[in-house]
Amino acid sequence: MRFAALSMAPLALALGGCSDTGGEAAAGPPPDPLFYEIANADGTVEGWMLGTIHALPDGARWRTAEIGRVIDTADFLVVEIGELNGRGEGPSIYANLAQSPGLPPLDTRLPPELRPQLAALLERGGLEPDDFSTEESWAAAIALARIDATGDPANGADRALIADFADRPVRELEGLRGQLLIFDRLPESAQRSMLAAVVRESERGRRDPARLQRAWLAGDAATIEASTREGFLADPILREALLVGRNRRWTAALVPVLQQPARPLIAVGAAHLVGPDGLAAMLAAEGFTVRRLP
Repeated sequence: MRFAALSMAPLALALGGCSDTGGEAAAGPPPDPLFYEIANADGTVEGWMLGTIHALPDGARWRTAEIGRVIDTADFLVVEIGELNGRGEGPSIYANLAQSPGLPPLDTRLPPELRPQLAALLERGGLEPDDFSTEESWAAAIALARIDATGDPANGADRALIADFADRPVRELEGLRGQLLIFDRLPESAQRSMLAAVVRESERGRRDPARLQRAWLAGDAATIEASTREGFLADPILREALLVGRNRRWTAALVPVLQQPARPLIAVGAAHLVGPDGLAAMLAAEGFTVRRLP
């Protein structure tokens, strides 16, 4: 029943759960999302890379003139998941991976001191503990993280880009099954750490729900990088599994793609681009020149 929330590329939850600010998003400074040009050793441009966000309010403006030019110029698009509408086999993939019989009650998977916060979070979401009787801990964490998020996944930048490339190839780095498998293969202890962090951070997020959205629109790399060390990503096991390890695999997959004549626009969650463990740094270590564009 929570497949729709899970199918929005949730591994970038640090940014995927950003809330909207209504008219503020449209009335603020000009957008400047993280956007990079990737060139080879002789300076030839081999592709571009845009940090995305997976939920936005209606009317949010994020396309700069340069982003629009590259959307028109790129030969193909590379994204985390190519099918974000929950059609086809998506619901059955989710059900097979995220649900198991005989699981303990959700509140018993948390430290006792977090149980009141869980109860308040469930009440805000109009949910009951029994709704999670067959949900594995990682799936419960993702569903709970969406309760206080007010941005609409239908307005996500990744979804808009896929529509822009309707007449050109769209390649997946992981696909839905591959992405959900990363969660499903986490040890239960790590899943419970993720669940606890989501519940613990829920009150903080409500105090300034638009913080990360503002950072994304402004291309504030420092704030975005800080978000990759907060919440459940502060757990070394989860950070390796959900962020750094994936960046390494993506880099290995992208190097040969960038060496081909056709030039891609690579669009992944903005949290994956920043810092010494980000894609920009990893591609630079492979010999590419990665330059941020205005």
